[in-house]
Amino acid sequence: MDIDVFELKKKLDASEDFTLIDVRESYEHAEFNLGGTLIPLGDLPASIANLNDAKDDEVVVYCRSGKRSAMAQRLLQQAGFGNVRNLEGGVLAWIGAHESK
Repeated sequence: MDIDVFELKKKLDASEDFTLIDVRESYEHAEFNLGGTLIPLGDLPASIANLNDAKDDEVVVYCRSGKRSAMAQRLLQQAGFGNVRNLEGGVLAWIGAHESK
């Protein structure tokens, strides 16, 4: 199941307990960050073991547009993570939704 920018904002504002992962590259993360832990998509397979504590938790992954994070979502699901959500539209959707206010 995916998550939209408005639901994610509510979760962040309420300080809900979940794992937020940014699968973009470091230069993208430096330009704009939603607060997620940076694990570039190319590094994710080697980093999955470090995320095992979050295997039973809600995990939200995001990237620029939602494509890389969809791949990350599938990788994590294949590794046994049960509740992985992809941010629909990624950072572009987040900026578009929150800059207009």
